[in-house]
Amino acid sequence: MGGEIAYSKETEKGEVEEGKMAAAQWKYPATSVGGGFPPARKVVVVGYALTSKKVKSFLQPKFERLARKKGILLVAIDQNRPLSDQGPFDIVLHKLSGKEWRQVLEDYRNAHPEVTVLDPPDAIQQVHNRQSMLQDVADLNLSDPYGKVGVPKQLVIKTDPSSIPDAVNKAGLRLPIVAKPLIAKLHELSLAYDEFSLQKLEPPLVLQEFINHGGVLFKVYIVGEAIKVVRRFSLPDVSKRELSRNAGVYRFPRVSCAAASADEADLDPCIAELPPRPLLERLARELRRRLGLRLFNLDIIREHGTQDHYYVIDINYFPGYGKMPEYEHIFTDFLLSLVKSK
Repeated sequence: MGGEIAYSKETEKGEVEEGKMAAAQWKYPATSVGGGFPPARKVVVVGYALTSKKVKSFLQPKFERLARKKGILLVAIDQNRPLSDQGPFDIVLHKLSGKEWRQVLEDYRNAHPEVTVLDPPDAIQQVHNRQSMLQDVADLNLSDPYGKVGVPKQLVIKTDPSSIPDAVNKAGLRLPIVAKPLIAKLHELSLAYDEFSLQKLEPPLVLQEFINHGGVLFKVYIVGEAIKVVRRFSLPDVSKRELSRNAGVYRFPRVSCAAASADEADLDPCIAELPPRPLLERLARELRRRLGLRLFNLDIIREHGTQDHYYVIDINYFPGYGKMPEYEHIFTDFLLSLVKSK
């Protein structure tokens, strides 16, 4: 039982017991005398294994109420018992970390191919690492009449910060440069105005060319085939004059968050205009297939001064859907569609 195990103590005992009782009541509903009630509809049982933080943000009362109304039973998975001894589940929804948990899920998927696991652990691992995260977007190199979608030029630095200036010059990255932790669970970022300040950064990290984008990014939530886009404030543009007058590394906390919503802001229409829907639908469809994921979001920027040059700068698995407008309707419809498609 190694130190990487991150799932063993997340579930409260009372929550699990309550889920068991509810499951029993739904599984064996009371029958009516004389046939006065319509036959009970099939209950969709969703087992969930989430961190306490995720439970609080995702399983909001409005979501739980709507799920019950639509015949979806949400049951907390007891992480101290074998997964195969629980259920039966139609769907397993999870966002936990650790090698042991990944192995538990893989074993469960092999033993219960009839259960939909959202999402496969190996597919999730790809977007947990920023070196591999954007590779499918780069390979796709999407270009159609609605626009072009690419990724910023980037460089991975794993050791020796003193080598960063030379590596940046050889790779042809232009200043300023955004530095992000290699592991995507860490959301802090830094903006470097000169190449020598890059030596102050701590590898492992990913360096990306900073692209002026009007200080606004588009957070594209994907739930199966459904897409929802919201605007978020981002880092402001950096002019050539500012670049020549500034030096050093500036550190930022998580830039895109609910408090930084730009949907109601009075923005220049050229900056505020959402990416074309057909472009996003094609991008989402391709990435669902290539990544093997159904629950993720994309952080997309539009290069300032262009109408149709877009860049994906980040991908997140099972993001903060609680911040997505109408998420309870979109997500419950998605869960039901999974069962209907079997």
